[in-house]
Amino acid sequence: MLLWSGLLAVGLCAASDVPTPAEQIASAVLAAPEELRSGAAVLGYNAQGALATLREGKNDLICLASDPGQKSFGVACYHRDLEPYMARGRELAAQKISGKERNEVRWKEVAEGKLTMPREPRTLYVLTGTGFDAGAGKVTDAYLRWVIYVPFATPESTGLSTKPAENAPWLMYPGTAGAHIMINPSKK
Repeated sequence: MLLWSGLLAVGLCAASDVPTPAEQIASAVLAAPEELRSGAAVLGYNAQGALATLREGKNDLICLASDPGQKSFGVACYHRDLEPYMARGRELAAQKISGKERNEVRWKEVAEGKLTMPREPRTLYVLTGTGFDAGAGKVTDAYLRWVIYVPFATPESTGLSTKPAENAPWLMYPGTAGAHIMINPSKK
């Protein structure tokens, strides 16, 4: 299961498909808690459709704009300490390495000391929907979920089940560098 396929994808698209930097920033930060939005760094897409820094950050969050090369809308914000892990995921996606293989490559690189992963909990906010209304500043059919990375955590160390659950936290990929607590509210 992918956390959010757009988060790890690197797509190129026609310049006419790329929203303005202001629109990308406005939509990307909606995944973050309101009090952290104005200071978050934002990665988005330039006129050529390549990933670029749209705004430097003033706090610990990095937000990623929705990939204009994808049909669905999806943005995410995560603690800056997760950037090496996320950036490596994007590199592997660009090499057409996905799913379980992508995770295993990163986990092996963490174990070998080639890739850093924070040992403390770090949060990823994922906001998906069917689109973004730039005029209203709202995501249509918005769904926000949370991922709290707890590298190498286990059911024993957390007291969490590894069984996926709606409206309850659960532990995904226990015992690995990518172990994380999933919190998925009910979809309305």
